[in-house]
Formats: sequence, structure tokens, C-alpha cells
Amino acid sequence: MASTRRPTYTSTGRSGGGGGGGGDDVISASRSVPEPAPEKPQKPNKPRQPAKAVIRGFGRGNGKGNKAEAPAPSGTAGANVVAFPEPKGKRRKRNLLTAAGILVAVVAGLLATAIFSPVLAVHTISVSGTRLLTPAQVQAALEPLQGKPLPQVTDEEVARLLEPLVQVKSVSAQARPPSGLAVAVRERVPVALVKQGEQYQLVDVDGVQLAATADPASVSLPVIDGGAGTIGQDLFRATAAVLGALPADVLAKLSNASAQSVDAVELKLVDGQTIIWGNAGERELKAKVLAALLKVPADPKNPVRVYDVSVPRHPVTR
Repeated sequence: MASTRRPTYTSTGRSGGGGGGGGDDVISASRSVPEPAPEKPQKPNKPRQPAKAVIRGFGRGNGKGNKAEAPAPSGTAGANVVAFPEPKGKRRKRNLLTAAGILVAVVAGLLATAIFSPVLAVHTISVSGTRLLTPAQVQAALEPLQGKPLPQVTDEEVARLLEPLVQVKSVSAQARPPSGLAVAVRERVPVALVKQGEQYQLVDVDGVQLAATADPASVSLPVIDGGAGTIGQDLFRATAAVLGALPADVLAKLSNASAQSVDAVELKLVDGQTIIWGNAGERELKAKVLAALLKVPADPKNPVRVYDVSVPRHPVTR
């Protein structure tokens, strides 16, 4: 580009004679050229730092919105790094799962210790609820449980071990740490005697023979007529069902029971009075009515010989 500066002119004279106009004037033109600016020393090149692109996550901010820095252009030296903060919900869930896993492991360890530890092994067995049996008989049947950890003992196993004892109807077991086992036995209830040879068998309502005696007078139970051959038959089941419905104090006053048919069950009291029961229907109501009639004071002038409760809502005495 052409310079905009104007040339400057200077006048010079030659040395010569004394007159002022003797010499020739010489005109010269000059232009000041600006000197180039001194070059600045160049700084040594620094290694370029790899560009980073950071994208801020959607977390709680300062109320001014979330900002995202633009990624560095492609081709720059270094790798681009994108950092995503972990959501709080995911972190909390991971912590809960970790804590739950530790808790499960601890509980499993404690359970394993309790189930298999010899410290909780069975050493003593206490028995309650026996009348026909003795506690020693039950304890002998449960001998296989000795030394077994208490948590491994179940009611089903106890019942299985007591199956040979027909007198046991049901059973329940309760652990008494550190080494005790309490067994509650519910026995079958004998309701009658059945003559079998020279002995009398105690039987329950199902006809299960529970014990034997040679002296029927020693047991306050009625004798079912017909002998052992009647057990399991319809007449026996009907008679046993009636006896099973009677309260213990009434049952103790009976001497024998018989049935001509399932609808004609009769009972005999020890003093010779007869009870006409009828069929096995409404057993509970008939038992209550009979118990009330037997509590009525006897009239010596008009003694009662027959109690008819076959129609329990209209009982008859004669």
C-alpha cells in the first residue's frame, strides 16, 4: 500500500563568490521511512492440554438452571471425557441391598448355629396329660429324641414316635431351652367296658381298646352288652356315640348299655333305672336333659323307674 506521508523539501547552496545569487540552488526530496517495529521474542510453545467436555447432570442446582459445557471439537488432542453423576436413588438402592445382604447372612448364621448347635440338644423330656399311661412310658417312646437339637424337633416327629401307644389321641411338643422338651399328651377317653374272655377291655367311642381289667367294678364305666364281637358294628358305634356324649358324672352312674337297633339305644343305671335314649341324634341336647332329670330329688312315694329322653324337648319319666 502507498504511503500517505508527503515528501519534504530542503534547499542547499554551493560555496562560491560573495554575491548572494551567485550559486545554483539544488533541490532534493527525501521521505522518512518508518523503522520496522522490533520483533517481540516468541514464547516457547506449551503443550496443549486435552480438551474436556463436561455435561452436568440434572441434580439439585442453585436455582439458576443447569449448564452444559460444549464438547471440544473433533480432532483435538486427547480424549473427550463425559462424567455423569450417579443418581441418588440408585445409590440409596445399592446401599439398601448391601445392608439387606449383610443382615440375611447374619441371620442365616444365627439360625444355622441354633439348628445344629449341640448346646440346644434335648436332654430332659417332661410329660403331662397322662392318665391311662405313665410319664415313663411316654419318655421311653421318645428316647430317640435325646441329643437332637431342639429346633429340629417337630410335633409330627413326636406323634410318629408315640403311634405305638394307642392311648395317645394327639400330642404337642414345646421347646424349653436350653435342653428341655415339654410334651403334652391328649389321651383317648374310655367310655365303656367290653367283655373279652375273663377280662374287660376299656374302649373309646371309636372302639379302640385302651386297657384291660379283670374287675369291672373297679372302673366306673358301663358294660356294652354283646362282648368283643360287637366292636366295629353299627350297634356298637351307635351305643359308643351315646356314651361319648354323656358327662363324666352321669357316665359313672351307668351299669351297662345295649341297643336292639341303631334307633333303640338303652342305658341302665347302677340302681336299676332305665334310660330310653333312642337314636344317636341330638346327643348333646339329650345328655343335658338327662343330667337335669337325674338331679331332681327322688320321691319315695313315686320312684322313677324310666327316663325317656328319646324326644329331648318333651322328656318323660315314669
